Amino acid sequence: MPQTPILWSFRRCPYAMRARLAIKASGVRVELREILLRDKPAAMLEASPKGTVPVLETGAGVVDESFDVMRWALAQSDPQNWLEMPAAGFELIAEADGPFKSALDRYKYHVRHVDGTREAAQSEGAALLWKLDRMLAGQDWLYGTQSLADMAILPFVRQFANTDRTWFDAQNWENLLRWLTGFTDSDAFAAVMGKYPPWQAGEDGVLF
Repeated sequence: MPQTPILWSFRRCPYAMRARLAIKASGVRVELREILLRDKPAAMLEASPKGTVPVLETGAGVVDESFDVMRWALAQSDPQNWLEMPAAGFELIAEADGPFKSALDRYKYHVRHVDGTREAAQSEGAALLWKLDRMLAGQDWLYGTQSLADMAILPFVRQFANTDRTWFDAQNWENLLRWLTGFTDSDAFAAVMGKYPPWQAGEDGVLF
């Protein structure tokens, strides 16, 4: 295994995005290998046959679930104290990763799904968004200070928003909009959204 961990990533994937956010926040250096989802490198598939990003190759093994990558990075170093959140934060992340992500998939990719309408999926996903809006009333972050919950959930809220931005911006969730805009306008977001050419066999990745 390499001395420097290898992170297989795809820039626009929200799962890979949140992994990069945690790695960048931790200060841990990895070798970033950008891929194309339609042309996955054999080396990545050898590390993780399921073929989804992110995939993190460490000296101790392979981590191929995005939330586990986040926790791996923060276990190495957590200078921004993202792990200092209430236990309810983990339940909120599970809600976002489960019912909300299911609704998001049926909303964004509605032509692939025959179970229900795009509008029904939009409404189902919006239920969590209204909950987040209420939590953000009078504060910048879900639990007062920036935490793992914010950064684990925000990439998916961004994807939901961009599915129909006109509709999203017309909703009366001012707290949610402020939270999302603060995220997408931040230096932290810019730092993990650099564009890199797809990795080719025999090349070194980008030190990230």
